[in-house]
Amino acid sequence: MDLQLDRAYAAFEEGTDFTVGLEEEFAIVDPLDLGLVQRFEELHSAAAEDPVLPEAITGELISSEIEIRSGRGEGLPSAVAAQRDRRRRLFALAAEHGALLAATGTHPWSDYREQHIIETEHYQRVEHGLKYVAWRNNTFSLHVHVGVHGADRVVQVCDRLRTVAPLLLANSANSPFLDGRNSGLHSARSQIFTKSFPRCGIPDEFGSWAKFADYIDLLTSTNSIVEYTQVWWSLRPHLAFGTVEVRICDAQSTAAESEGLASLIVACVAQAARDIDEGVPVRSAPRREIEENFWRAIRHGLDGRMIDLDSRQEYPAADALDRLLTWTAPARADLGVEVSLPELNGAQRQRRMLATGASLREVYAATVEATRETYSGLGSPAEVRR
Repeated sequence: MDLQLDRAYAAFEEGTDFTVGLEEEFAIVDPLDLGLVQRFEELHSAAAEDPVLPEAITGELISSEIEIRSGRGEGLPSAVAAQRDRRRRLFALAAEHGALLAATGTHPWSDYREQHIIETEHYQRVEHGLKYVAWRNNTFSLHVHVGVHGADRVVQVCDRLRTVAPLLLANSANSPFLDGRNSGLHSARSQIFTKSFPRCGIPDEFGSWAKFADYIDLLTSTNSIVEYTQVWWSLRPHLAFGTVEVRICDAQSTAAESEGLASLIVACVAQAARDIDEGVPVRSAPRREIEENFWRAIRHGLDGRMIDLDSRQEYPAADALDRLLTWTAPARADLGVEVSLPELNGAQRQRRMLATGASLREVYAATVEATRETYSGLGSPAEVRR
């Protein structure tokens, strides 16, 4: 791990600001009953015939899940363009093989006990080390990688994003159902993953690369981890890619939402870096305070209230997007980034459908169809918040 940290330090010191990589996780479901089906290996093998997909798709813990990656884009537009092409190819491949792809943070009813851990060294290690914690984690998310130059700077960007992360989660909440029932949560995914896995959730504040590296060295020297990817924080320096990786968001049911959240995340990372460069002061928030907002985002999403940790006052969670847009305005202007999100997020739409008398299956069928239309390139309009 010392060599890995040394290489990562050098990569960050030589890195480029605000390159972008996108990773989107999809459930593989049966077209008839919409339950999870274990067909990753089949689709992965079939992708060998495509000139792009073999390097773009990967497995993610269970055989009923598939991930599509954009690769490195020199900026947000190139990453989005690459991801759109790769999604189109993946959805066409799934359709050719009689499978549907779905994008909510959890599957509403499929039994985790019936899912199979994929046969890779990494995920076999995860299963061996975590057992029930790994078995229970049938979740789907959006990850965004943003390049940041400078090893100390990347750690400090992560420090500043700690208070931002719950606001991103509230906006992305898209997993209200689990185990065949309304969970009462807006992000059940966060509860069963982030609140269950070790070394997960909001990281501590480190302040410098040296302190961050010392902690990773503690984990490796005491045999707590054997690879850095066993640190599952909601945001982290990614040692292999030389990026800040933001991992807190639920998978999004429409392509427009996924791209909107990715744009917002890129803007947040860029604004944090800008504030560091300009010496903008920031209050150091204890993890215990941030966790209050994290829980509120899990439980109530945008329908609840968040805490302004500076003023110690509550505000409507629905205002979180406006707060993030106001803060990131300079960075968005620098990068030419626009953020568009629908009026209601995924959890709100699903919960409202259920409240009108729709069945759980009908609600999920509607989200699966929205995913098919928008990610496959067929298109579907969305009402825009910003």
